Amino acid sequence: MGNFKFLVLALIFMGFGLKSQAQDRYAVFFKYKPQDTYSLSDPSQYLSQKALDRRLREGIQVDSLDLPVSQKYIDELRGIADDVLYSSKWFNAVLLVTNEEGVSAMEALPFVDKVEMVALDYIPSPNARVGRKIFASASLKICLPVNHRKLGTNENPYDFQNSLLRIPEMHEEGFTGKGIRVAVFDAGFPGTNEASALSHLFENNQILATKDFVKPWSENVYTANQHGTNVLSLIAAKEEGILVSGAPDAEYFLAITEEDATEYIVEEYNWVKAAEVADSLGVDIINSSVGYYDFDDPTMNYSPEDLDGKTTVIARGANIAAKRGILVVNSAGNYGPKESSLVSPADSEMVLAIGAVDKELNVSNFSSRGPTGDGRIKPDLATYGNGVALIRSNGNLGYSNGTSFSAPQITGLAAGLWQAKPEWTRAEMVENLIRSATQADAKDNLLGNGIPNFFDAYYGEILAVTGEEQILWKLFPNPLATDDLTIYFGQGLSAEFSVIDMNGKIIQSAVLIRNNPKDPFRTSLQGLKAGFYIVQMQDGVNLKRTKLFRQ
Repeated sequence: MGNFKFLVLALIFMGFGLKSQAQDRYAVFFKYKPQDTYSLSDPSQYLSQKALDRRLREGIQVDSLDLPVSQKYIDELRGIADDVLYSSKWFNAVLLVTNEEGVSAMEALPFVDKVEMVALDYIPSPNARVGRKIFASASLKICLPVNHRKLGTNENPYDFQNSLLRIPEMHEEGFTGKGIRVAVFDAGFPGTNEASALSHLFENNQILATKDFVKPWSENVYTANQHGTNVLSLIAAKEEGILVSGAPDAEYFLAITEEDATEYIVEEYNWVKAAEVADSLGVDIINSSVGYYDFDDPTMNYSPEDLDGKTTVIARGANIAAKRGILVVNSAGNYGPKESSLVSPADSEMVLAIGAVDKELNVSNFSSRGPTGDGRIKPDLATYGNGVALIRSNGNLGYSNGTSFSAPQITGLAAGLWQAKPEWTRAEMVENLIRSATQADAKDNLLGNGIPNFFDAYYGEILAVTGEEQILWKLFPNPLATDDLTIYFGQGLSAEFSVIDMNGKIIQSAVLIRNNPKDPFRTSLQGLKAGFYIVQMQDGVNLKRTKLFRQ
């Protein structure tokens, strides 16, 4: 992304004075964390009850990282800095705007550990004491070219992407993310508050909070780059025939962390601060369709070895969030097909990195590959990423490519699963998602463990527990690449089987028979053309239907 912004910065530098006079952004780290107001014995002062409940579920204690940064330190720096942006309790630091003279004064303070530049220039508050600024342009972040997928008769534009994860079955079971809190970190959410597919979020008060960490003085997140609107729609949309996503009934925290006009390491600090707020709000899942590797200032660039899941600013922040029980779902990146082309925090062992597949379920050419800098297999999971149906800032349906649009689909799946299994810890959620995936027994650096799905994640543990328990409705494989279909249904020895096309016409039917009610029914669909179908099973009054995609 840095290459696209270089010319903008060059023009900015030509128009201003010497670097020594610049007002840039810095992170000031403290040696100590004294507390006058807050204590570990009363965490309700700085953590919501939902955050405390999550810690209880995870079996973790409140610790010093949860305590706020010392206010007296912030006040003293405020007298030197041109502007104070925010503090980070996890890093015990403050992000601020100052010049080299201010840096020297801060470094001399006895409680300051170090001062690091995190970005050149600043987009200021109208009231800030900042004389020079950068100007946010129209989006320089580019969505990859779209490969439109031809829809079948009566097929919804979102059917294919949802069917891969078995979102329809999740919704049929009544799991739509209700009671789950999701944070979305991105570059902006224009049109979110006007799109009909997202209107229920406002009508039902499902927007938990909003915050712009790029411009902390701004109270409006429904602006800037539409990327965040696209991503949010793939988790929360609810408009039949246009877009229905996995978790329309969840609550949402919308945060702008990505600066559109430039690319500096400050964006990683924005992300960490947003994660701290998400933690305090009791968020269960962070969806992050952003990633970092190279910057407008080459001295900030990471080496391949740095992507070891422990070195980058954002990976360290994501690890802290995960240790507090938050599921962090992150796009793997769009730097494929090159090997070891991940972005951070997808390199973290504690982050679910999501790759992309095309309509043939092969790895998308652009999807970033592993391994990580320390040799681990990544990504962790994958799902559809070529021509993904989503909502644009004008409220209309659109299509786009990228792992940015694979990750939120997994987030929607996880939100529904956590509603269904609220007792699961973060680690158990990850374990069950991975166990349900298509190549969990043969993971690789292209797709990781493959494509997960609701049914196997939710019901799979029952199969593993005992052979005595019955699975009342399961059809696999789905999508179907071969001719042989296996069906778990009911408890009788026979059942009526039908395949119905999307026009409602029965094109194949038979009575299936088995010798033992514990065994599945088996049948062949040889000769069935590629496309979407409804499979129906009936045994007396017991009737089940589900969509089948024939490859």
